[in-house]
Formats: sequence, structure tokens, C-alpha cells
Amino acid sequence: MALVIAGERSGVGKTTVTLTLLASLRRRDRLVQSFKVGPDYIDPMFHQHVTGRACRNLDPVLTSEAYVQQCFARHSQLSEYALVEGVMGLFDGVSSLVNSHTLREGVRVASRREAPMSFVKNKGQRTNDKGQITDFASTAHIARLLNLPVVLVIDCSRLSGSVAAIAHGYQSFDPRIKIAGVVLNRVGSDRHLSLLKDSLEPLQLPILGVLRRQDNITIPDRHLGLVPTAELPELNALIDRLADLGDTCFDWQRLLPLLKSEPLPSTDAINGVSPYSSFPVKIAVARDRAFNFYYQDNLDLLQQLGAKLVFWSPLEDAGIPKDVQGMYFGGGFPEVFAQQLAENSSARDAVKTAILKGMPTVAECGGLMYLCEQIIDFEGKSWSMAGVLPTSAVMGGRLTLGYRRAVALQDNLLVKANTTVYGHEFHRSHLTLTPTQPLFETSRYDCEENMGCEGWGLPANVHASYVHLHWGESGEIPQQFLKECLKVASLGTWI
Repeated sequence: MALVIAGERSGVGKTTVTLTLLASLRRRDRLVQSFKVGPDYIDPMFHQHVTGRACRNLDPVLTSEAYVQQCFARHSQLSEYALVEGVMGLFDGVSSLVNSHTLREGVRVASRREAPMSFVKNKGQRTNDKGQITDFASTAHIARLLNLPVVLVIDCSRLSGSVAAIAHGYQSFDPRIKIAGVVLNRVGSDRHLSLLKDSLEPLQLPILGVLRRQDNITIPDRHLGLVPTAELPELNALIDRLADLGDTCFDWQRLLPLLKSEPLPSTDAINGVSPYSSFPVKIAVARDRAFNFYYQDNLDLLQQLGAKLVFWSPLEDAGIPKDVQGMYFGGGFPEVFAQQLAENSSARDAVKTAILKGMPTVAECGGLMYLCEQIIDFEGKSWSMAGVLPTSAVMGGRLTLGYRRAVALQDNLLVKANTTVYGHEFHRSHLTLTPTQPLFETSRYDCEENMGCEGWGLPANVHASYVHLHWGESGEIPQQFLKECLKVASLGTWI
């Protein structure tokens, strides 16, 4: 058993409620495993900061329904309690996600065993006139897949009697979803709470928590969402305040049995992969305030395949780690730290030299920006970057957002020509020049609208793209990457 924290819409306080629960559980020295529905990178950082355990993403678009179940079973059985934070409103699925500003990056490689998810019909699912599942990849979908009860978070700041209509609608909309109770958020006063309770009483729906309006609990955000944990020096004090709140605002007698994790059938292997080679391949993984968007499953897979991950900072370190045979740059906020990245010329030069010598390199979104000649920030200032790609990344007000269907136009570092991947773009930068030999031809995920060509594969040892890959059910991707790294290893240590 575990519990799903869902919202009646975006912005109702799901993350606050989730962190409050996690913080209070950790204060009680409980082992708790958290999960996040969707491709979000930043919310999981907050989960991990509180629990000390890597949060896992659950998204059948990025992986598959089977992988969601396997991932949950594998990781939840290692803790006392398990908690899943939802995305958007409870029933908002792929058709909503592709147009939402609340999601972060993410992608999956299309399995040869299945059709694209937006065109799959499942028995009992609601579909539109195109046969598409309307709540696919929603919080409700995940709750059904895992057979978990849901706690509905309701923003009560502008509600009194209408709270009952909202709760009743969500309770009755899909009989397969068990609403275990509600958490009333942003309650203004005792009188306000009394009105809410009176309205909900006929529904016999348990009130599992009441959070009053809080002026001292705020997580700052910016152009792509919440400010990541590494940039918040006062975060521990905030978590302490959340734990204080959690100790008193929840009905723990009812909640703890719902949160209790139970052993489930699982496998220790991720997608059945086995070590690619006994030779110790070392991968330099950029991880600091500028680059920190990584799916933990990707890092796990590299290690499971035999790689040793060596973390380093393009912001602080003078160069890349010694004796490595590959580099991995995740997404993040290089534009926020462009001046510091530019000033660290020795690191930039080392990256460029290694790539020009043939070092296999994966660069996702923010990593792609770092490999460009320049980043031009929101104020129009230019900052020198690694200079591997003959283009510049320009920050702007226009948001590029949505799932993409992408077909590889050529063999590249990670996938073969004609391979189809499904991805998600979420960025406010654009490139001044497009590649002459792009990696992908892209279209919208949910229709055939062409979105143009994307991605840099020259030099041939580079895979630089705005598309983020989740490798959880696509073990061939990290295997291909390590295969190229082994070629470097066979030449001996030269970095």
C-alpha cells in the first residue's frame, strides 16, 4: 500500500502537502520512498533533499505502463512508507500535458512492442473521437496502474460550500479511483474551516489534513519552475517549518496505515540488462547548480552496465576528471550561471579538447547550450561557452513546450537511423543556427504537425539535443553509449 497525493488542478499545493508529509515522516526517523508522476526534475530534488533517497519518476509516456509498475514495486519495497506526488489535476492526461506549462523535460524511446501511447486503446479507458485515451499519463492513470488510494488536495482559499461539489465530482467521476480523503489547503480561519467541514459532512469523505494559510512557507520560482534545491541556502529551515506543520495538521492515525509500504513482486535488474563489460568505463557527469536535471534511473543503468560515474562541476572545477572515457551533461540552468561558466575557461577548454579528440559526449538541453559558442542571456549579454557547436543559445520570452515524436535521420551516438523516440521540450532558449545534418525530424506527439529538425550529431561522438531521454525501458541507449566509450578506453588513458 502507498498513497497518491493529487490535486483538483494545478497550483493547489500538492508539492507543499507532499513535502510536509515527507518532512514529518523523516522527523520521526521513518524510511520513506517518494515518487513523482510525470517528467519533472525539480520536484524530485526537493523530495530527495527531505528523504535522503532518490525520488523516482512514474510516467508511461517516458517509459511504459509495465515499467511504471516495476519501478514502483522495486523501490517501494525498500522503505517503510511510500508516497506518490501527482501532476496537474487528478484526471489531466497527455492531451493536457502537451499544452501545460507545469511540466519539465522528459522523453522515451518508442518500444517496438507497442504503438505510440496516444493512439493506444485500453479497455475501460475514456477516449476522445480520435480514439486517444484522455487521461493517459495522468495521476489517475498512475493510481489505477498501481491500485493506490488517492488523497485529494483542495485549495479552499476562495471556497466554502462549493468544496462539497468539487469533492463529490472527483469522488464519483471514475469509480475505479478510490478517494481516501481530502486535504484542505489554505484555510483562512476557524469559521472558514467550520463551513468547509459542514459542507463535506454529507459525503462522508475523511478530512485527512488541514493546512492554514502560510506566509512563511514559500519556495521561489523562475522561468522554468521552482528554483532547485542547490540554490536555496535557507531550505533546511523551510523543511523544519514544514515538519512542524506536518506534526499538527494531519490525521496521522488514518494516514499512516495508508502510507505503509508492502513488499511486492519485483526484480533487481532494470529492464533485464546485464553488465556490458567488466572493463571499468568512467563517465564524467556534470552535476552542480548549472547542470542537475538527471533521471536517477539513467544513472543507475550506467552503473548497472559497469560504468563508474565521476561527478564534477563545470562551475567550480578547473577541468574534467582524469581518466574518463565519456561525458554526460544533463539539463539545468546554465543561463543563470553563464558568467561563472564563461569565467571558468580552463574547464571549457578541457571539454572542447576532449570532444575534439573523440570523447563520446551526451548533452541534454542545458548541456547542449554549454557546448555552443555562446549563451546570450535574458539581458542580451553574451557569455563564451565550450565552442564545440557552431551556434549560440539565445534566451527569450518564447517558451518551447510539448511532447514530440522524433525520427532519427542518421546513426548517432545513442540511436540508429529511423529509430523513433517520443520526447518533451521545455525551454526558453533557441539556437542562432540549425545543424546541417540534424539528429531528428520532429513532429507533435499527438498529431502529425511537423515541428522541424533538431539536434546536433557533429562531431560524430556528440549527441546534443533539447530532447531528454529516459532510459528506463530502453537499455540499448546506455549500452550504445558505453560501447563508444569502450572504444576510447581501448586506446588507453589519454585524458
